[in-house]
Amino acid sequence: MSAEWEKHEATWLGWPHNKTDWPGKIAPIHWVYGEITRKLAQGEIARIIVNNETHETLARRVLDKVGADFSRLEFFRFPTNRGWTRDFGPLFVKRTGRRSEVAIANFKFNAWAKYKDFEKDNLVPELAAEALKLKIFKAEYKNTHVVLEGGAIEVNGRGTLITTEECLLDQQTQARNPNLSREEIAEAMRQFLGVSNIVWLGKGIEGDDTHGHVDDLCRFVNHNTVVLCREKNPADYNHAVLEENFERLKSARLEDGSKLKVVTLPMPAPLYFAGRRLPASYANFYITNAAVLVPTFNDENDRKALGILAEAFTDRPVIGIHAVDLVWGLGTLHCLTQQQPAR
Repeated sequence: MSAEWEKHEATWLGWPHNKTDWPGKIAPIHWVYGEITRKLAQGEIARIIVNNETHETLARRVLDKVGADFSRLEFFRFPTNRGWTRDFGPLFVKRTGRRSEVAIANFKFNAWAKYKDFEKDNLVPELAAEALKLKIFKAEYKNTHVVLEGGAIEVNGRGTLITTEECLLDQQTQARNPNLSREEIAEAMRQFLGVSNIVWLGKGIEGDDTHGHVDDLCRFVNHNTVVLCREKNPADYNHAVLEENFERLKSARLEDGSKLKVVTLPMPAPLYFAGRRLPASYANFYITNAAVLVPTFNDENDRKALGILAEAFTDRPVIGIHAVDLVWGLGTLHCLTQQQPAR
C-alpha cells in the first residue's frame, strides 16, 4: 500500500445522501463536498460515487456552481449506504519495479461493527475493480473475510503500518474480527497490504463512533515522521489517551529498525452536538497531489495546526477547509476520501 503523499491517479469520494449522517445539515454538506472536490480536481481526477442519475445530477449542479473542473471529474453509479469512502472504498495496492501494477485489496466492510445497513457499501471495491479493470484480491485469512476500514490504518509506503488496539483488537465493543487473534489480524494485513512492520497504538479520541480509528490521532507526514495529536488539558479524556500513544511512539521502530520522529499536533477545543462530543481533529487531513487539505473548526488552534503541517509538507500548499458542519457526521476530510495511486 502506497503512502498517501505519493503520486495519485485519482481520489475517490462518495457524494453525500444519507440524511441521518448529518442531522439537519445535509444541505450545507453538499457545498462542503463541492469545495473539497474543487480543490482535489486541481491536481488529479476526482472519482465521485453516486447512487443513480438523480443523485449525479444534484452533484453536478453543486460542482458547477463552485467552479469545479469537469474535465477532471468522473462519476460512478454505485449504490451506497453512506458516504465514508475511506472506510468502505477500494484499498489500492501497488506493485513497483519492471512490472508496475495497481490492484485492490478487498477487505470486508461491516459498518464499523455498529450499523446494520452496509451491504451496498461492502460491494463498492468489487464494482470499482470491474469498472477500472483491475485485479482484486479477497482478503481472506483462515477462511475468514477479514474486516478492515481504511481509517483504521496509516502507512508510510515502505512497510510500516500504524493502527490501534481499540479498533482492531477490542472484543467487547464493535469487534471487527472476533475469531482472529492479534497476530492473525497482523498477518492478514501483512499479506494483503504488503506491510512488514506494525505499530500498535492504544485508544482513539473521544467521540469517534468508529471506536479508535488512527486517522483521527496519528498520521505519517513522510517515511519516518508522524504527527500525533496531544491534548494539553489534563481534565480532558483525550489527554491521557494521547499521552499513552505518545509514549508508545517513542519506543516504536520503523521497518528498518530506526526510530520514528514524532511531531506534536494540537487538538481543537471540544465540539458538541446534541450533548455528544464530536471527533474534531486536525489529524484528519487529506494529502492530494496539489495540496494538503486540513479540517478547521473556528478554533484558536486552527492557525497553529496549519503552520505545523505547512512545515511538514514543504512540497505542496496546506489549505484549511471549514469542517464544523462536516464533523457533525462524526468524520471529516480523510474519512470522506480514498486515494488511488498512479500506475
